[in-house]
Amino acid sequence: MKDKIMEIIEKNKGLVREGFVADYIPALSKANPNNIGVSIVDLNGNIYNVGDYNEKFTIQSISKVLSLILALLDHGEEKVFNKVGYEPTDEPFNTIYKLDFNWNKPSNPMINSGAIVTTSLIKGNGDEKINRILDLIKVMTGNPNVSIDEEVYLSEKETGNRNRAMAYLLKSKGILSGDVEEILDTYFKQCSIQVTSFDLAKIGLFIAKGCPLETKGLIDNARIAAIVTAIMFTSGMYNFSGEYAVNVGIPSKSGVGGGILGVVPGNYGIGIYGPALDRYGNSSVGYGIIRDLSQHLKLNILSR
Repeated sequence: MKDKIMEIIEKNKGLVREGFVADYIPALSKANPNNIGVSIVDLNGNIYNVGDYNEKFTIQSISKVLSLILALLDHGEEKVFNKVGYEPTDEPFNTIYKLDFNWNKPSNPMINSGAIVTTSLIKGNGDEKINRILDLIKVMTGNPNVSIDEEVYLSEKETGNRNRAMAYLLKSKGILSGDVEEILDTYFKQCSIQVTSFDLAKIGLFIAKGCPLETKGLIDNARIAAIVTAIMFTSGMYNFSGEYAVNVGIPSKSGVGGGILGVVPGNYGIGIYGPALDRYGNSSVGYGIIRDLSQHLKLNILSR
């Protein structure tokens, strides 16, 4: 398996030159665009790590999966989706368009406006919300050292005016409850959590297993996993999600830090790192790699 992964990396590494490192958050511009890490773990305990799999990067929008899980645990399905939709969008991840229409709530939890809503729904005050997100990642990964990149967090906070605009608009519409700046602070921190491709693969495997968490009966674990994987499949790769579903067929979530999280229900967790991004905000080399992995391992959930 490792030899095949290395072969796929070699085939796709030229895609790095077709992407660019995110610079609208200044701290992200320091990433090395040539880094490539691939991790795959399966239900039998097999682990395949290749390349820069120990390189730390910030989780960014992949954290939206985690805030959705916690919001569902805290409030159940009906309340969460009364505030944010299930539907894909052809708009960019940071769009404000349509939010001001009288009837509109955010399209889904994987765009920024929707994720700000799910973050607001996590129970807790002050640092309790972010600590619960960190604790969830530590449970999923078995890594007690997961932490926030302070430089990226401060950079996110300083440049996050578009997210502020979304949040205050959502507050004015009655969709967002609570202190807006406190919610945004949690959101900026969750996006700044440091992970590796190996961490992402273990998060993916945790979801692939059906999210085996201790719950209090509002919603069962299997339902959480089903909701999360479905929304990742339809909306996890921004406004490239439809084409990605056709060509890859793996429920996935990307982040502008260069990560891609993949979940193959009942089988695999996949983590990929490549900070050079395409025009949608997805890892350019990561897309090529996971596309070829899907074809080689027959992982497309629509092709079985």
